[in-house]
Amino acid sequence: MKRGPAIPIWLLAALPPLFWAGNFVLARGLHTEIPPIALSFWRWTTALAILLPFTWRGIIAGRAALRRHAPILLLLALLGVTNYNTFAYLGLQHTTATNGVLLSSATPVLIVALSFLLLGRAVRALQLIGILLSLAGVVVIATEGRPATLAAMTLNRGDLWILGASLDWALYSVCLRWRPDSLEPTVFLTAIVAAGVIPLAPLYLWELSTGAGFAANATNLAAIGYVSLFPSVLAYIFWNRAIAEMGPNRTGQYMHLMPVFGSLLALLLLGERLSWYHGAGVLLIAAGIALATEPFRRRAAG
Repeated sequence: MKRGPAIPIWLLAALPPLFWAGNFVLARGLHTEIPPIALSFWRWTTALAILLPFTWRGIIAGRAALRRHAPILLLLALLGVTNYNTFAYLGLQHTTATNGVLLSSATPVLIVALSFLLLGRAVRALQLIGILLSLAGVVVIATEGRPATLAAMTLNRGDLWILGASLDWALYSVCLRWRPDSLEPTVFLTAIVAAGVIPLAPLYLWELSTGAGFAANATNLAAIGYVSLFPSVLAYIFWNRAIAEMGPNRTGQYMHLMPVFGSLLALLLLGERLSWYHGAGVLLIAAGIALATEPFRRRAAG
C-alpha cells in the first residue's frame, strides 16, 4: 500500500503553538468556571483515555523497555505533563493575557540556554539573530506596537507561575534528547501521560477539599475535550517529532508563533480586530524563524 506524503517538519513544529494558543485562550476565558488543577487533571485523564485504545498493546509489548528507561520517563512525565500546564493554568488565574504571552515567549531563549548548559550546544550567529527578530515580533504584538509600555510591566504571582511554566517546558524540550528511541512515539506519550497524571490526582483531591469544583455543562466539557485532544495528544506527538528532527533550539523558535495564533483566535472567537502591529509582528516572527532554521533546511534539502 502506498503511503501518503509525509507532513513537512515545519508544519509539525507550527501546529503545537496553534493548539497551545487555543489552550491559553480557553484557560483564560474559563478561569472562573474550571479551577486550574481540575482542568489539568481532567485534560490528561481524558488524553490517556484517548490514547490507551490505540497503544495498550504497545505498552504491554514494551514493558521491559519502559522499566529500563523509567527514570527519564518519570522526569519527562513530571516536566511535560504534571508541571507545565498546571503552572500555566495557575498563572492564568492571576495574570493578564499580555503578560502571559510575553513571559511564555521567553521559552525559546531558555531552551537555547539549557541546551548550552546541558548538551553543550552553542547557538550560531544566524540563530541568535533569528531569536532576537522573533522576540521583537512578539513584543510588537503583545504591546500593540508600543514597546515602551514594557517599562510599566509589573510581575504578580500569576506571572511567576507563567515563568515557571516556560522554564519547565524548556527543560522538557531539552531533556527529550534522552527519550528512548526503542519506544514508539504514541507508546512513549501514553507512558508519560499515565505517569504524569498520578501526582495530579492528590492535588486535585486537595483542590476539591477547598470547595473548588466546576459544572459539567456543555461548554466546560467541550473545553476539556479540546485541551485533551489537540494541545495534549496531537501537539505532544508533533512537538516531540519536530525536536527529534530539528533539535530543541530550532524547534523552540516556533513557540514565538503563539501570540500570532492567539491574535487570530481572538479575532475569530472574541471578535477582536487586527491592526498594523499584528502584521508587523508576524513578519518579524516569520523572518526570525526562517533565519533560525535555515541551516537545518539547507541540510535537509541537501
